[in-house]
Formats: sequence, structure tokens, C-alpha cells
Amino acid sequence: MTSPAYPAKPVPGDRIAVISPGSGLPALFPQPHELGLKRLREDFGLEPVEYPATRKMGSTPRERADDIHAAFADPTVKAVMATIGGDDQITVLPFLDRELIRANPKPFFGMSDNTNLLVFLHNLGIVAYHGGCLMTELGRPYALHPMTADSVRAALFTSGPYELRPAPRYRDTARDWADPATFETEPDSQPADGWIWHQPDQFVEGRAWGGNLEILSWLLMADREIARDAAVYEGGVLFLETSEELPSGEDVFRILRNMGERGLLARFPALLMGRAKAWSFQQPNKTEDKRRYATEQREAVLRALATYAPHTMAVFDVDFGHTDPQLVIPYGGWVSVDGPAQRITVTY
Repeated sequence: MTSPAYPAKPVPGDRIAVISPGSGLPALFPQPHELGLKRLREDFGLEPVEYPATRKMGSTPRERADDIHAAFADPTVKAVMATIGGDDQITVLPFLDRELIRANPKPFFGMSDNTNLLVFLHNLGIVAYHGGCLMTELGRPYALHPMTADSVRAALFTSGPYELRPAPRYRDTARDWADPATFETEPDSQPADGWIWHQPDQFVEGRAWGGNLEILSWLLMADREIARDAAVYEGGVLFLETSEELPSGEDVFRILRNMGERGLLARFPALLMGRAKAWSFQQPNKTEDKRRYATEQREAVLRALATYAPHTMAVFDVDFGHTDPQLVIPYGGWVSVDGPAQRITVTY
């Protein structure tokens, strides 16, 4: 496998593609979409370009693949950003033209269901960026979170080291996007307790690989994009996060157990675990229930590591998942995890 390379970065004034490779939710919720477009223009100085399936619910995998091809092939477009995730982007992968995309590398920003495209780009030798979806991050109600804005800006425009820092407060709840009042006030948040370190007696530097745990499990089941020879991931930094579907601790353990049986977990001397989203509209947990959920997930991860990767260092509650704020992880890019100093530095 070719080591991923960083594609050229845009500069203010450039065009950025806005695509929906997972779900066309901008059609149902235009307000966070339009707000994200506005901030791309006014806060980041970029000119967004939309495509036929960007605001189309029910678009076919072929239509979404066509948008991806058009975005990467257009020489006037200097970066690509997903609007949001979804649950069937895996069906788009067979329609993608590997050589077209490999010949036109660009920074791609997305997470959740976009883990499919992140893994795909990684296999083409292109560093991409986990985070920064238009609706969920740039379309955040009331104002951009300053930590998210700083991380996205650094990933978009700069090249070099960027130190991640624990958020003093976080949010994993949401309000109705269909209600205009949602966007008039700052979202509620709660105090964060900082990162939790496991076996912090090592310094690990390697290329980041991972993403949303549920999507990785689907890729493994479909035998797509994840190397059968786990040795290709040797020495990397694994990063994982879970979605608003709130997989149980037992489900998390079973997915990790299967990754361990495949020989994947033991290849990574360091694991970054995103802060667990512990609330959803379907399961509106109270504070104590959220704390219990996060604890169960952490214990499930530690149980899997004890069995399959007992020497792996782990850091929990890093803010790169489905919670707010969100820090960008360079997918296939360099990450250093300094256990003794308890510092995490990524290279954008």
C-alpha cells in the first residue's frame, strides 16, 4: 500500500465542492445547510460549489458517485466537503473511479458514514480529513464552536503540526433543525473532565487510521477497502468513535473482538477513542445515564485491548466524534501520542 500523501491545500478565494455522498439531508433541513455555506464564504473565504445530488434525498449510488467524480476532476475546485453522513455510502464505493480520483487528489472533509470515503482515499494514497461536515459542524446553531473553527481552519489552509487540546465543555444533545428557534441561541453544554489515559508510558507516532466504528464493522462484513493483511497498518495510530445510534458496550466489544480476531488491533500501538455520544432523540439520556453509557463503552474497549492488544496505549474522550466541539484528524496523516507528557499532536 502506498503511504498516503497530503494533497495541496486551498487558499481563501478558492472553490470548495459541497457534496452529499451519504444522505441528501440538506433537502429536508435547509437551514443548517445554508448556514454552513454562509460560513464557508464569510468565515473561511471559500466559494462553495454544489452538485446535482447535494440536496437530493433518495439519490442513487451512481448519482452520488458522479458528484464525487465531478468534484475531484474539476481543476478549479481545490477541496471537497461532505454535508453530513448517512447509512449507505458503502453502496457508492463500487461506482467510484479509482484512477480518476487518484489522479486528482484534493483534501476531503467528512466523518461518520463518510468513513467509507476516507478509507477509500487512504487506499489511493491520499490523506483526507475526519471531521468538518458542513451541516453538523459548520452549520452549528448560533455560532461556530471556536475549537472546531480553529481546527477546521488549520486543516484546510495550513501544513504542519497542530496540538489537540481537551475541551473544557462539550455537547452531545441536539435541538430540532426544523425549528428556526434552534439557531437563535447557543446550544447547551456540560463540563468535560479531560482525557482519560490508559498505559501512558509510551510515545507513539504513526499514521492515523480508523473512523466510525460501526462503519468499519460494515466494511469488514462486506470485505471492502480494509486490507486482509493487517500488517499494512503496523505502527499506526488507531482512532475510533461511535455514532448517535448509541451502540451498546457489548456491541462495541464484539466489533473490537472481531477486529482483534482479524489481527487488526494488535497492529496499533496507540488508540484514540472519541468522546462517546450518549444522547439521541430516540434515547434522550439524563446526565447519570450518559455517564454510565460512556463508562460501559470505555470498559468494553479496555476489555478488548486487554485480550488482543495488551500493550496498546489508549486515550479516551478525545473530541473528534459525534459530539461538539469537533477536532479534525488527518486520515492517513501523522499523529503523535505522547503518553508521559499527555499530549496529542496531529500533522495537517
